[in-house]
Amino acid sequence: MSPVVSIGAAARRPCTLVVCRGCCCGDARKNPGIDHEWQLERLRSAAAASRGRFALRTTDCLGPCGQANIVVVQPSHEGRRRGGRPAWIGFVTDDESVDGIVAWAEAGGPGIAKMSPTLELQLVDPRTV
Repeated sequence: MSPVVSIGAAARRPCTLVVCRGCCCGDARKNPGIDHEWQLERLRSAAAASRGRFALRTTDCLGPCGQANIVVVQPSHEGRRRGGRPAWIGFVTDDESVDGIVAWAEAGGPGIAKMSPTLELQLVDPRTV
């Protein structure tokens, strides 16, 4: 088997947080009492402060609406090379969840750093929902 060689942007791809903001995630009617805009701003600010260690993007509905709010933590190129795979984290409805995701992404994310036990409890398997 020949080694996989990445060129261009793929070789520099950082850990990326994909934040669902579709039909249920980020909806105050589904999850009242949560400052969804603050969560997104916290994640944006942390990504900007990381100086490229991790990135953030938003997307429409990811599917597991029963576990809203969903954030998918995608591994960096190096994290994927080390066996890291995307982690779907559900029930991101409090500051502790957001802070845990930021801390994990800052540490390198999947394949690089170990996920906290609290986030492990929030993992969602998108194939089963």
